[in-house]
Amino acid sequence: MAETIEERTDARAQPVETYAESLWQAVIEADEHEATDVVMAALDAGVDPEAILLDIVGATQRRVGMEWAANRISVAQEHAATAINERVIVHLSGRLPRQQPTRARVAVACVDGEWHALPARLLAEVLTLRGFRVDYLGAQVPTPHLITHLHRTSPDVVALSGSIPTRLPVAHATITACQSAGVPVIVGGSAFGVGGRWATLLGADAWAPDAAAAVERLSRPLPRPQAPHQPIDDLPHLADQEYTMVARSAPRLVRAVMTGLEERLPMMRDYSDLQRQHTAEDVAQIVDFLAAALYVGDAALFCDFLAWTAEVLEARAVPARSLVPAVELLRDELRDFERAVAMLDQAWGLLQPR
Repeated sequence: MAETIEERTDARAQPVETYAESLWQAVIEADEHEATDVVMAALDAGVDPEAILLDIVGATQRRVGMEWAANRISVAQEHAATAINERVIVHLSGRLPRQQPTRARVAVACVDGEWHALPARLLAEVLTLRGFRVDYLGAQVPTPHLITHLHRTSPDVVALSGSIPTRLPVAHATITACQSAGVPVIVGGSAFGVGGRWATLLGADAWAPDAAAAVERLSRPLPRPQAPHQPIDDLPHLADQEYTMVARSAPRLVRAVMTGLEERLPMMRDYSDLQRQHTAEDVAQIVDFLAAALYVGDAALFCDFLAWTAEVLEARAVPARSLVPAVELLRDELRDFERAVAMLDQAWGLLQPR
C-alpha cells in the first residue's frame, strides 16, 4: 500500500503544510530564489526528501492547476510556477546524497505530445531515492525514440506518464510497442481516467494514481509481456472506423463548425483575429476529445471534458451554454456516425440548463 502523507512525514505534518504554503507564495510571485530557499530550508530542517518532493513540490503544482482552472491565476503565472517547480527539483536533487542503485531499471517518459512533465520528474526522483536505476526521458517522447532506447538499455519496465486524454491513442500504440519489445509498462496520470479505467482498457501492465503508489507497485516486478498483439485486439469497436474518420477529418470539422458558428452568432463576424484563433482552438479541442472518446469507446471521456470546460468558462464569466452551438453543429456534421452522435447527444443534454 502507498504511504499516506502522515506516514511519510510522521510528526512533521504541520511543517510540511507550512513549507507547502511558503512555496506556493514564492512560485505565485515568480520568485525562484525564495522558492529554492523554502525547499532547502525544509531539507535542512530534516523533512524527508520524498515528502518534500510529493507533499511540498507536488502539492504546490496540483494547487497551481486548480487555481488556474478557477481563474484565480493567469496562464503566465501557471507557466512561471511550473518552471520554478521544475528548477526547484533540480536544486533539491543536487543536494541529496546518491547511492549506487540496487533495484530495477526504469525508463520514465511522457507520452508523445504530453508537455506536462513534472509528474514524471517527481516519479523519477522518488524512484532514485528508493534505489532504482532511472532513465528519465522527459516530456513528449516519440514512440520510435522510446523503443530505440529500450533496445539500447534493456530496462526492466517503462513508466509512462500522461495527463491529456486526447493522447490516449498514442499512449496505446506506445504501450503495445514497448510490450512487443518485451518490456512491461506501468502508466499514470489523469489521462488514464479515474481509477485507471482506460489504462486497463489499453492493455497496460499496471496503473498507479500517483508517484508514491507507482513506487510501491514497482517494488514488485512486473511480468514480462507474452504474445505480441495489435491495438485493435484491445479495442474491437475500432473496426467501425468512426475514430479514424473523425480524427482524419478534424481540420475539416473545425472549419465547418466555425462557419456554422458565424452564421448562428453574428457577433463572431466582429471578432479579432486573436478571438477567432482562440475560438478555433476551442472547437479543435472539442473534436479531439470526441475522437479520443470514440477511440476508447467511452462517452464519459467526452462528457467529463465538456463539464470541466463549462466550469472553466463559468469561472471566466462565460456562460456554459456557449458550448451548445458547437456541439449541435458537430452533430450535424457527424450525423451518419452512430457512436459519435450518441456521445454528442449525451453531452448536449449535460449542457442544458437545470
